Amino acid sequence: MAAEAAANGVEKEERQTGIIDGPTNPMVTPLLTDLYQFTMAYAYWKGGKHNERAVFDLYFRRNPFGGEYTVFAGLEECIKLIANFKFTENEITFLQSSLPPTCEGGFYNYLRGIDCSDVEIHAFSEGCVVFPKMPLMTIEGPVAVVQLLETPLLNLVNYASLVATNAARHRFVAGKSKLLLEFGLRRAQGPDGGIGASKYCYMGGFDATSNVAAGKLFGIPLRGTHSHAFVSSFLRFDEITEKSLHSCDGSNVCEDFVSLVQIWLRKLKCSDSLGGIFGETNLSELAAFTSYALAFPTNFLALVDTYDVIRSGLPNFCAVALALNELGYKAIGIRLDSGDLAYQSCEARKFFRVIEKEFGVSDFGKTSITASNDLNEETLDALNKQGHEVDAFGIGTHLVTCYAQPALGVVFKLVEINKQPRIKLSEDVSKVSIPCKKRCYRLYGKEGYPLVDIMTGENEPPPKVGERILCRHPFNESKRAYVVPQRVEELMKCFWPGKSGKDREELPPLKLIRERCIEQLDRMRPDHMRRLNPTPYKVSVSARLYDFIHFLWLNEAPVGELQ
Repeated sequence: MAAEAAANGVEKEERQTGIIDGPTNPMVTPLLTDLYQFTMAYAYWKGGKHNERAVFDLYFRRNPFGGEYTVFAGLEECIKLIANFKFTENEITFLQSSLPPTCEGGFYNYLRGIDCSDVEIHAFSEGCVVFPKMPLMTIEGPVAVVQLLETPLLNLVNYASLVATNAARHRFVAGKSKLLLEFGLRRAQGPDGGIGASKYCYMGGFDATSNVAAGKLFGIPLRGTHSHAFVSSFLRFDEITEKSLHSCDGSNVCEDFVSLVQIWLRKLKCSDSLGGIFGETNLSELAAFTSYALAFPTNFLALVDTYDVIRSGLPNFCAVALALNELGYKAIGIRLDSGDLAYQSCEARKFFRVIEKEFGVSDFGKTSITASNDLNEETLDALNKQGHEVDAFGIGTHLVTCYAQPALGVVFKLVEINKQPRIKLSEDVSKVSIPCKKRCYRLYGKEGYPLVDIMTGENEPPPKVGERILCRHPFNESKRAYVVPQRVEELMKCFWPGKSGKDREELPPLKLIRERCIEQLDRMRPDHMRRLNPTPYKVSVSARLYDFIHFLWLNEAPVGELQ
């Protein structure tokens, strides 16, 4: 075991060759790829083509979840992979045992020497709103090396962008004022799915996570309370052995907090305003709440649906919250995890407001109400239509598993080799690639909203503010429009310059990426963002690129013969 640990340590040290840390997941190595990438790399090497300069575009063909936008995520992990891309001897040995024995030994020597120092990456900034057909990343370098990057880059971008988009859609439906909590770890597809979901849901607009590991790795705020098991684990008050609690300011000690809670419960029962709302509450639940408040007097948030929300959970919570208030503490609130969330939240809000008025407890009516219970976009939308008083939503399964759509469908296509444009044709026009190395721009209109994204050839002059430009659909000749942009934004930046000598765009911290994402989403026109029947956002090419696409298409397509 010690020898194995030492070997793993050496391999880890071997990977940390650049100034950028390695990928978050240690399983992201040069071997995290499909076998055919190695067989192609060998064929390139055997044929003397391995160093030919190739350009690949990474893009997707359709927005997910029936929407008209996507959030680009995963770039940082891609750059971490590229910065540390190096085969170890253990990996070379494994490849020698896995590839056909006819593969020559010189190929493995070639693999030992390769890295990504001659690879150049241009990409959208992470957190940007993006659209189909636009190259999220353009990867240029020796064809064999870039081919080896295809699968891991697709893996790192596909799920990240999908779940970030899912989070952004949930945020849009919930509204800006609501607290969104990601509670998906237990339902995620494995540990990496759970860690990635926490990171990219935060990027997409969520406020906090229950995932402690993600909190440590990425600095995401943590949130959580107790479960039903904690409530049902209590039977009697005499299980609470330590009953004393210092006041919030430390000036005195309540020697029997349990008795204080019971006094407040009796006051609630005798209240004229609350008369008849509840009878005898579940006292084991009250014991659980009391014990939890003794442990966390400054963070008391209770799960109130273990037995009955209205008849037991709410009054028990309020008794404990009022006892805490007497000692100078302010309870956080309640969590609802079953039943009619709209009705229960409204009843809870009424309960809190009555208590504030009758007992003169400042802001008690604003006590926070959190809802969970298998929430998704549709249930959030339904709650909004019904009317509710929920302040925070804890969302898990449907969010992190992307239950409504399991994959984004990002692809990786060759668009140029040795300065020669290449095109991939298909009977399905949506699968025809857009050839050559390109530049991408976003054109803004008079109201400040983006109007259209346009791709041009690398050497075309860029669009200019105030100058009319013809924007064409890449494949449909009848879809075209003139645009006079009020602002022009170039979208792709150099994140890995290789040997080009270009300045490398720095990778910002997750919090700044999240802010960029929120700002970009706010900038979009509302009809593009709506959940149902959104207006499609226009993606176009310049007139010159349009002509070139169709010239190449006609030249590459075989000509049939009728007999």
